[in-house]
Amino acid sequence: MAIAIILILIVVASVLFHLLSPWHLTPAVSNWGSIDATLLITLVITGIFFVAVTLFMAVAVIRFRHREGRRATYEPENKKLEWWLIGVTSVGIVGMLAPGLVVYDDFVRVPEEAHELEVVAQQWQWAFRFPGADGQLGKSDVKHIDAGNPLGIDPGDPAGQDDVLVKSNEVRLPLGRPVKVLLRSKDVLHNFYIPQIRSKMDMVPGMVSYFWFTPTQTGKYEVLCAEYCGVGHYNMRGFLRVEPAAAFEQWLGAQPTFAQSLAAAAKPGRDDLLEQGRTLAQSHGCLACHSLDGSASLGPGWLGLYGKTETLADGSSVVVDEAYLKESIIDPKARMVQGYPPVMVAYSFAEDELDALVALIKSLSGVPAAEPAGDDGAARDAVSHGRQVAESLGCLACHSLEGSPRVGPGWQGLYGKTETLVDGTQVRVDEAYLKESILNPNSQVVRGYAPMMPAYTPSDEELQALIALISSLTDSNADAGKVESGE
Repeated sequence: MAIAIILILIVVASVLFHLLSPWHLTPAVSNWGSIDATLLITLVITGIFFVAVTLFMAVAVIRFRHREGRRATYEPENKKLEWWLIGVTSVGIVGMLAPGLVVYDDFVRVPEEAHELEVVAQQWQWAFRFPGADGQLGKSDVKHIDAGNPLGIDPGDPAGQDDVLVKSNEVRLPLGRPVKVLLRSKDVLHNFYIPQIRSKMDMVPGMVSYFWFTPTQTGKYEVLCAEYCGVGHYNMRGFLRVEPAAAFEQWLGAQPTFAQSLAAAAKPGRDDLLEQGRTLAQSHGCLACHSLDGSASLGPGWLGLYGKTETLADGSSVVVDEAYLKESIIDPKARMVQGYPPVMVAYSFAEDELDALVALIKSLSGVPAAEPAGDDGAARDAVSHGRQVAESLGCLACHSLEGSPRVGPGWQGLYGKTETLVDGTQVRVDEAYLKESILNPNSQVVRGYAPMMPAYTPSDEELQALIALISSLTDSNADAGKVESGE
């Protein structure tokens, strides 16, 4: 009898928990409310079967409990009961499968007016590509993948030259416009998942899967990988920002095309510096407040800004030159332009990053950026190449450039530092250690970090470029001889 009471209490508690639970589905921000309806149908059907089966067990425990003088009746089969069970379970299965098949058919039946977005997955980061003015994505193949072409776009396909590349983990889409999402993976199984959009689809190496949706609400939504893809799976996150069409077009216009990326890779220098400036402006949110086309925004527009004389909040004036721009980035409230609120936060960019941002702003005023020359130019080229290699190999998914903690050690201030390893020994982070850590990462693991980094086989040139990048991020204020406690 006690078992029967427990079974009944489980049924009552389960129903009450569902009805009174404070946890609900995240509100949908796309056109796929039908997916929620399908989930509800599945929940109701399985819930009815759960209640029926559990109550039947409770009744069976009470009715057929052991009694003195009574023996169980041997009944090997009951045709009538079997047919009832087959019929009821078949109806239940059809009730769960049919709505899902109908919704899936809609999920992959893309409307003709939908524009395209390609999502490329790699351990453990995302990259994105939009078609250019021709409205077509260029062909891609793994044989074309290298440091300067991480998405493997065919350089010989004219349709791919104007493709717009987004090499960061954040992508934007216009509000109310259908989008066809093309999904491919560079390495292992992944799954593209945005809970609020209700989008979820596997990404299989060698295949291009797809679905479509229409964003219906502005906002910033997290992109997750819903397929276990390795030890860094939990850290494979990105963001989708849905915004009005005008803001989206402005952002899209600031992203580099494939042709520009190829030119920068083939001829490092001014073009590469401008691409770095665009990447920094996009990844740090500068373009949310500063327009590139001169349109009104929260902060001064960058088109034609360099060389202009601005009136400050205190009534004085200043010529917008390189020194003023760098000061405004590092200490934005020092000299505020009249008519704009003091809302900009201070940034702590490295010197080469400041140069890249200033070069971008200069280029929007028709002022050419100086070509790097001599040893400084060669060093800058090596660092730029190192950034390309780091992006291509997925290093920046686990290692930050500004020193913030991630899955692996941050690269800011790392070179020249003394680290404590998991076995208690200490090692100085020099060129030899970095090479060993890239080629055989689990041989000398730093204390406090998991041995999860895969081994890479970059060329000697790529290896030197990575080391040049890491060494360029050395914090001059840090004590190179400081011994890490490992705590």
